Amino acid sequence: MTDKQGQGAALDPPKARGLWKPLFVGIFLLLGGVAQGAELKVATWNLNWLTSRADGDPALPADVHPKLPADIAALRRYAAALDADVVALQEVDGPGIAAALFPPDRYTLYFTGDQVIQRVGFAVRRGIAAHLNPDLTALDIYPDAHFHLRSGADLTLDLPGGKLRLLDVHLKTGCHFDPLATSQRPQCATMRQQVLVLQHWIAQRRAEGVPFVLIGDFNRVMDAEDGVLAALQSSGPLARATEGHDSPCWGGGHFIDHILAGGPARSWLDPASLRVLVYRETVAMRDHLSDHCPVSARLHLPG
Repeated sequence: MTDKQGQGAALDPPKARGLWKPLFVGIFLLLGGVAQGAELKVATWNLNWLTSRADGDPALPADVHPKLPADIAALRRYAAALDADVVALQEVDGPGIAAALFPPDRYTLYFTGDQVIQRVGFAVRRGIAAHLNPDLTALDIYPDAHFHLRSGADLTLDLPGGKLRLLDVHLKTGCHFDPLATSQRPQCATMRQQVLVLQHWIAQRRAEGVPFVLIGDFNRVMDAEDGVLAALQSSGPLARATEGHDSPCWGGGHFIDHILAGGPARSWLDPASLRVLVYRETVAMRDHLSDHCPVSARLHLPG
C-alpha cells in the first residue's frame, strides 16, 4: 500500500496477535522551531549502506553497490517529506553523504566517531540546540577484533522546557525472534551483551531523572512477551511507539525499528502519532533506496 503526501491510509491490524489499533501511513507537516509546550517529531531511518565510496571499494562487501545519483535524489525527496525535527540515522558512512539528504541549511548532523561504514547519527532541525555526548562504544563488544560493531550515538537536546537525551542504536542482526535468554545462536549471545549495555544506559538516565528516548534499528521484533523488551524495561518502564502494530514497509512485516521513551518522556509520547513513510516505488527499487522505511512519532513537550 502506498500513500500520497499529506494523506493517510488505514492499515490492516496485526491479526496474528489479536490486536486492533488503527495506524496511519503518511506525513504531517510541523512548523519550524520548537517552543515550550510544542510537539517534537522524532524518526528513525536505516538508509541501507548509504556511502559515497566508489563501486568496488574494498571496504564494501562485494554485493553492496553505492546508490546512484537518482537514488540519492529520491531519498532526499523522502527526507524532505518526512520533515522530522530529529532523525536517528543508521547505515550511513558519515555526515558528508548524509548532507546530500539533509541539507546543512535545514539540519545539523551528529555522527559517531566509529571507523566503520555503517555508522549511526542524528539529523537535527536547525534552531534546535543539541550537543553530542561520548559515543556508547560499549555496544561494540568486539573491541579487539578485526570486525567491529556499531557504537551508539548519544545526543542531548536543549529544549525550552529542559533537556531530552536520545540514544541511536543499530544492534547486531541475526536474533530477530529467538528467545533471548536461551538461544544458542551466536548472534543472540552478542545481542544479550548489547542489551546489558543498554540496561546500564537506561539505569543511568533514570538515576539522573532526565527524559530519554532509545531509538533506532534494534534488529529485533518486539511484542509484549519479547525478552529484549522485558530486559530493557527491567531497568525502567518504557513506552514503545510501535506497540501493537505491524509495519507497512515494502508490503508489510514486523517492526524492527523502534522508538522507546523513558523517564518523564514516557508520558510525552503520543501513541496515536506513529507514522511510517512508505516508498512509492516498486519493490524492485528496494536495494536502490532502503529496505527500511522511516518510522516516526511525536512527543508532546511539557510547558
